[in-house]
Parts: sequence; C-alpha cells; structure tokens
Amino acid sequence: MVRDGIYYALGMVVVSALLWWVGAAFFAVLPLLPALFFLWFFRDPEREIPAGPGLIVSPADGKVTDVSPVQLNGKSYTRISIFLNVFDVHVNRSPMDGVIRDVVYKPGKFGNAMDGISADQNEQNIVTVEGQGMLVVFKQIAGVLARRIVFTKKVGDVLRQGERVGLIKFGSRTDVIFPNPVELQIRVGDRVKGGSSILAKTAVPQATTAPMREHSEAVL
Repeated sequence: MVRDGIYYALGMVVVSALLWWVGAAFFAVLPLLPALFFLWFFRDPEREIPAGPGLIVSPADGKVTDVSPVQLNGKSYTRISIFLNVFDVHVNRSPMDGVIRDVVYKPGKFGNAMDGISADQNEQNIVTVEGQGMLVVFKQIAGVLARRIVFTKKVGDVLRQGERVGLIKFGSRTDVIFPNPVELQIRVGDRVKGGSSILAKTAVPQATTAPMREHSEAVL
C-alpha cells in the first residue's frame, strides 16, 4: 500500500474519534467509510513484469482510450493514452528499462482526462527515458479529480521495466510515446495493468543520445 492511503485513512479515523468523544456515536461511523476507501484506493499490488528486447509495458492500470501517430523532432512515434478512473490502481510504473534523461513538470488545467486536449492543457509530468537505443516518453496527466502528481525519481536515475515511479491521486491519465516501427499488442477499449500488460513491441534501433520532447500534434 502507498503510505498516502494510511495518512488519509488516519485523518478520517481522527474525525470519527472526535465525533464519538462529543457524543455523536451514530455519525462517528460515517468517516470510517472514506477511511476504508482510502486504504483500498492506495493499494499497490505486486505485478509479474515481462522481459524482452523492445517491449513497452503499461505505465498504469486503466482503459486504453487512444492510439495515435505523433511527430517528435520530425520523427514518427506512436502515442498510447490510458485513462484511470477512481477504481483503478493509481501507482505508475516505468514502461521500459533505461535512464531518465529529462523530467519536466508542466502546470495546467484539470479538465476531463478522457478529452484529447488534456494531453496538452492539463497539469502533467513529462518523463523521457533512454534505453535499448531508443527514447520513450511517458506523461502523468492530472484529471478532474486529480490534484497532485507524485514522481519519486530524478534525472540520471536508472529504471527497471515495471519499476514504481510515482502515482497520480484519483482520476487521471497516462500517455506513453515510443518510436516506430511498432507491433501493437493492444487496441482502443482494452484494459491494461501497470507494469505487466505489454502495450507494444518496438524495433530496437541504434543508440540515441539527446532527450526529446513531444512538440507537435497527432497526425490524424
């Protein structure tokens, strides 16, 4: 379990205890319900992590809502978007083995994470990872309910595929962007699990050194 869940739950238990102390025994039960919800919401189950060259695993639990071609620095990439509702596990994981080359926090709005414009306009954390001779970008994107993005790593850290890297509290979205050519293993509407679901198999190109950032719109 993520420790945030314990903090939220303890807060509700304190409220319950105060209500009991002032004689409102009936109402004292009510804060225990969100306490139980917080303990459940911040669960962090173990996952079996697949291994293999060129594999891109899901950075989050949720539903695949979009698969689109994008251009990064004039090169062809694929973007997969995953929507997390309040019932999904919200711990984020690295989509691949590699070294963090860039981390950019971008303040923004808290619009509907299922809306395509949220990828550009919502608050988000953009992470570039280099490994296996390619660069992969993944985004933690806030939603209507999400008010805090947590990222526990920094530039230069070495990541293992499926390793925990942070979380987005409550409803949110994650995008993962990787180079073509690619063999997709999912489609829109599929439900995936962070760290264990394979999103795609990519060709492993020659080593690349400079970090890249998404800077143009999807090609429709």
